Amino acid sequence: MSETKKDESGEARVGVYICHCGGNISDHVDVEKVAEAVKGIPGVVVSHTEMFMCSDPGQELIQKDIESGSINRVVVASCAPSLHETTFRGAISRADMNPYLYEHANIREQDSWVHHGDPATAKAITLVAAAISKSRGLEPLEPIRVDAANHTTVIGGGVAGLRAAVDLAKSGLKVALIEKTPFLGGNASQLDKVFPTGEKAADLIAYLTSAVIKDPNISVYTCAEITGFEGYIGNFNITVSSKAPQGDMLHQVQAATAGKFQPFGGFLPKGIPETDTEETLTTGVIVFATGFKLYEPRTGEFGYGDNKEVVTLRQFIRIMDEAVPGTGTMKIDGRPIRRIAMIHCVGSRQIPGIHEADADDYMNEYCSRTCCTATLQAALEIRDKYPKTQVLDYYRDIRTYGHNQEDYYTQASEKNVLFFRYEPEDSPVITKTVGEFPLKVSVIDKLTFNEEVEAGVDLVVLATGMEAKSITNLVEMMKLPVGSDKFLQEVHPKLRPVEMANGGILLAGTCQAPMDINESCNAAQAAAAKAAAKAAAMLGKGYVELDPFVAKVDPEKCKGSGECITECPEKAISMTADNIAEVNPALCTGCGMCVAVCSVNGIDIQGWGLKAYEDMVDAIVKF
Repeated sequence: MSETKKDESGEARVGVYICHCGGNISDHVDVEKVAEAVKGIPGVVVSHTEMFMCSDPGQELIQKDIESGSINRVVVASCAPSLHETTFRGAISRADMNPYLYEHANIREQDSWVHHGDPATAKAITLVAAAISKSRGLEPLEPIRVDAANHTTVIGGGVAGLRAAVDLAKSGLKVALIEKTPFLGGNASQLDKVFPTGEKAADLIAYLTSAVIKDPNISVYTCAEITGFEGYIGNFNITVSSKAPQGDMLHQVQAATAGKFQPFGGFLPKGIPETDTEETLTTGVIVFATGFKLYEPRTGEFGYGDNKEVVTLRQFIRIMDEAVPGTGTMKIDGRPIRRIAMIHCVGSRQIPGIHEADADDYMNEYCSRTCCTATLQAALEIRDKYPKTQVLDYYRDIRTYGHNQEDYYTQASEKNVLFFRYEPEDSPVITKTVGEFPLKVSVIDKLTFNEEVEAGVDLVVLATGMEAKSITNLVEMMKLPVGSDKFLQEVHPKLRPVEMANGGILLAGTCQAPMDINESCNAAQAAAAKAAAKAAAMLGKGYVELDPFVAKVDPEKCKGSGECITECPEKAISMTADNIAEVNPALCTGCGMCVAVCSVNGIDIQGWGLKAYEDMVDAIVKF
């Protein structure tokens, strides 16, 4: 053990490191003035500035001061700690110092991004001074170690879930794949082809399901749901309840042959449950691949439900699959389809005051991203198979964002797809007519300088957007974070894109956001890689390490009132035989609610004790 390591508990010698953040901070905060101002604070022995503290030179600056024996506490003033806290802890560990002898001051999101000039500099000095005051009282902590299971659970048997299961099994992990329905394949099984490859959806699903079924490391549970959950990363205990299919679902199963792909249904594996069963699994990591649902237009929205000639894009894809190609004009039930109107952004990019909210007063204000390309792909297929069928495309904006997907728009234009651009307050109006065409589409066209354009059509196709699938029971059971768009929320879209704030729970595919199949598979593989990395770290050591910022009971003060047990939302506190509160550190999240209700101050949070708050407040008042 090094001399610096031995001196960690001695008199605090604080090193302060202030980041320019490439101008994000220094354009508004005089970082040199901040560095100079904090030099006189008791305990500060080093005060540096750096263009990017998170860069290798910035980290090396910290490591050099630790290794020289100059400092035994570190304060970094930069962007939000959620972005680079692990970065700086890693640098401190490499210099052979306890990584928890470090405090962070957020002078970007909490300062330079909301203040300018002298107020920003003054606030930065105050924030750094408070961090220094806290750092002086920090004590070395050790991560919490808990045993870990060599097992992962994937929830959802769509493309993302199948992809994740295959990759997890390849890494040597045991996998439980849990699917609510009897079929595997998810939303992809409702498609004929996938874009941008044009590959048959059935072929993609057959490839993935075959790999899953044949792998001895993967156990498939169909007609199954998670009905019980407890535990923590490395040791989750989940209850899987399987039910024999009934009603319409039973008829679908009977119509299919086990081990075969059912068109627009999915792959039906063998071993469908015939009776209701329940099983408890111990698993180390959970991957959510619960997928999405498509927006269901309201009755009357663009004529949907009032006119049989108005269908959604998914319904139309199935119609195209059943139609006979090579006849020049598309026919549906013997009726020629001479002209089709396709309308974008149905159920996406909704605007308060223009669109109607749902029963919960909620609107899908986000872009579903994949609808434009899917609509253009369908338009091209119509023009290729039925050259005498005209296609009218009504759009707000065309967003073919993926690699080479702009080609869909170019090709559609070349193949005489006629485009009309509308504003949301002047959406296309669908009316029933008596005459040559059953429906009429009227729109104020922005491409022809706000002229009102009318066109008779035989069919209207609504490009409906993606919505988050309702998994309220799992969200509440596992206390999962959900975004304002109702999709499951990652920790950070760039730094931790497939991880949830709940340790050991990962995201794969469209349960996180609207994605095409390529993106879903990429996200699934990323989640599998992250899960495999976590599992490998667990198995290599036989345990998993958790941050030590958890509640700790002082047995000398505890009076056994049980107030902390009642208040703990994680059920992490119990009572010993001696009537002393005891914390399970693996379950504790360090929320501090137990601290607030303890009348004798017999419980505190490691690394964030009440004394630390008092010291920070004193510093804020002084500066």
